[in-house]
Amino acid sequence: MTSTRTGLIKSLTVPLDGKAFPGGLPSFLVRDDVLCWTRREAGLAGFGEIARFTATGPDRFLEADIWWRHLVLEAEVTDAVELPGTGPVAFGSFAFSKTSSHESRLIVPEIVVGVRDTRAWLTHLTFDDGPLTEAGALAALERWLGSGSVPGAGSAAAPPTAAADSAGDAAEGAVPGQAGGAVVRPVTLAAGATLHTGSLTEEAWMAAVAAGVAEIRTGALEKLVLARDVVATVPAGVHAANVLRELSSRYRECWTYGVDGLVGATPEMLIQVEGRTAQARVLAGTLDRRDAHGEDGAPMDYATRVLAGSEKQRHEHEIAIQSLTSQLAPFSEAMNAHDEPFILELPNVWHLASDVKAELAEVEGHVPTCLALINALHPTAAVCGTPTQVAGALIRKLEHLDRGPYAGPVGWLDAAGNGEWGIALRGAVIESRDTVRLYAGCGIVDGSQPEAELAETWAKFRPMLESLGIRN
Repeated sequence: MTSTRTGLIKSLTVPLDGKAFPGGLPSFLVRDDVLCWTRREAGLAGFGEIARFTATGPDRFLEADIWWRHLVLEAEVTDAVELPGTGPVAFGSFAFSKTSSHESRLIVPEIVVGVRDTRAWLTHLTFDDGPLTEAGALAALERWLGSGSVPGAGSAAAPPTAAADSAGDAAEGAVPGQAGGAVVRPVTLAAGATLHTGSLTEEAWMAAVAAGVAEIRTGALEKLVLARDVVATVPAGVHAANVLRELSSRYRECWTYGVDGLVGATPEMLIQVEGRTAQARVLAGTLDRRDAHGEDGAPMDYATRVLAGSEKQRHEHEIAIQSLTSQLAPFSEAMNAHDEPFILELPNVWHLASDVKAELAEVEGHVPTCLALINALHPTAAVCGTPTQVAGALIRKLEHLDRGPYAGPVGWLDAAGNGEWGIALRGAVIESRDTVRLYAGCGIVDGSQPEAELAETWAKFRPMLESLGIRN
């Protein structure tokens, strides 16, 4: 466990004119080191860093929670907006596994821009003794974005062109399906890019799926989630800001996130806390939208028939719902969930989805914090399996992969206890200037077919591949 900067934190939050940047929060995704959480036009963007906490191991959530609460306990807060996400804010990303060597982290930025409905704001955070002013906050934002480039502050500069725009001249061709980890599936690569499998070849991963199904049929567990990785090398460079803008534009119903090189657009909300109300969105059951090509009837009718009408898909979904609600129940006075899952339509896939809402109860005199809830909820059956301990041990045996932050919680929290934490799905880790590692996983139950699960991973890779200018 390590942390930087302790002492009295000060924050000033002032309103911005949201009409000055009609593109909303994505207008501010112009730096590769931006901290980001956005859906549709709303969300938060952070710049700079005044404090950081890191930890590994099974207590990483609770240690982070203690650090954050101590940091903001005596904070000097001036807040003219008073909405969730105003005042002191930290962005965070946590390792999926308690055994991972990957450092989980909370990062406190110097500057935060927020957009919610028709309102927008700017927060300046510091440990310095001097006074905070609105003019100083705007000047700090301009330092991060470049002079004259703050939307609504003078003549705003246009954001850089997205990566996929420059990939329009991509060279088509199938990646050779040869030994040495080359990807078998045909793809269209951005000029000069290469794409290879990661820890396991496709054949080895399908063998792992078959082994997982065999374990399920012994009765040792009901469900297992297996992930795999692919590595893209893009000689022209991997630019996080371009990726985030592409994702936020294409996947508006997802939550686009960016924290320290972890980027993606997740459709799954682990927990959202606003006051005493907690909400979650649970997904389990996936159908590639390309599968509807050539089928009779409307595409949504096909999705409803294949997903909602599938005993396998509904069983997988029910396991995920029970996993979350049983873990959330001890913290709740009341809870409700959809009686029937709905079909969530995304550009690449359809999902069976359910929303859960709970009113939080006081536990030992306090409403539980976001991170305390995450400590109880993670990992859910949607990203691990059930029973959790059995599934977790089998994941470590079969995947041959440290997931790092993939499938771990990612999001933000404020000093008032509000926050939004998604599961880091449909994402990737930027490992160097020109290398990015992509992750995707599938829920395995009795009846899962390795070839179908492999195809599902490619559907889930698609958001990140497209944002890099790679089409599959």
